[in-house]
This record gives sequence, structure tokens and C-alpha cells, in this order.
Amino acid sequence: MNKTSDYIEYDVALNRGMKLLNDDKKCIIGFYIIFSINAGTRISDTLKIKHSDLQGEKIILKEKKTKKVREITLNKTVKRAYQKLIEKLDEINFKYDMNDFIFVSQKGTVYRTQSINVILKKIFNSKQLQISSHSLRKAFSRKIYENMNSSEYALVLLSDILSHSNLAITRRYLGIRQKTIRDIYLELE
Repeated sequence: MNKTSDYIEYDVALNRGMKLLNDDKKCIIGFYIIFSINAGTRISDTLKIKHSDLQGEKIILKEKKTKKVREITLNKTVKRAYQKLIEKLDEINFKYDMNDFIFVSQKGTVYRTQSINVILKKIFNSKQLQISSHSLRKAFSRKIYENMNSSEYALVLLSDILSHSNLAITRRYLGIRQKTIRDIYLELE
């Protein structure tokens, strides 16, 4: 049975990403984690990002899945992490230019989705959770939902950000209904 990806707690993912950002061999994966939990992009869109895309205050991309144009404002966490990545790449003499993709393996090729998923499973090493690149997108979504006091307005915004066709999909995506139902059973005690 194919189970959907679980979400990872934002702070757990951020801390793991920051730690990996300091690792000579895993700094790009560290930045991938940090970028993903702060941008909420699908992996197919994330892997297309180039160094030149991160020079401004925002990224404008056309989503591969939905074909919608999306504007992503780069927050301080992403900017600082990217600066740290650049410093690390310079320190280890990793050659790149501004038109190169960011998320490249040690072989010099852009990571494949399957490779990222295998790496994330090892990094987060959880037997209870189904971890994949999508778990990071869910971490982004949950963080926004919680920061906005789990409001209906947060669902409306997330539905738009995530390019969902309706709020029911966003609720299911966040696991809100499952949690509500579970809580009902627990209230009976």
C-alpha cells in the first residue's frame, strides 16, 4: 500500500538543515532542506533553481505540475543559509557559476527526485514516518497554518500558495481532519 508522505516538524527540519549546511559533503542537501521548508515548492520546481535565481528578493517560477506562475519571497533564513552555502562551496573549492543549478550532486549533475528521497530518509531516519521531499513542503504548510493560529484564513492562503483547487484538499493535505477525528475519540476518555 502506497502511503502519502508525513510532515516533518519545521524546527526539526531547520536544525537538521543548518547542521548539514556546515558539512563539506552535505552542504547542498542542507540548503535543499532549508530552502524547501521556507519556500514550499514541489521538488520538480526546487531542482530547477539556479544560483542567479537567489540574487534578488524573490523568485518567480512557473510550476511544472500546475503551470501556474508563483512568486516566492526569500526570507532571512533562506538568504542567510544561501550565503552560508556560498561560503562553504568556496571553502571546499566547488566550482559553479551563476547560471548553474544549485542542487547538484558530487557527480556534478542535478539531483534526481529519487536520490533526494533516499537521502532524506537516511537523514531523518524515522521508522514511524514516511519521509520524502514532499515532507518538507508539508513542514512549510504546517508551520504557516500554526503561525496563523490554525485559522480558516490560513487555509485559504495555503490553498492558494499550494495551488490546491479547494480548501478540502488543503485540510486533507495538512491532516487536519484526521487529527480532529482522532481528538474526538480521545475526548471520550
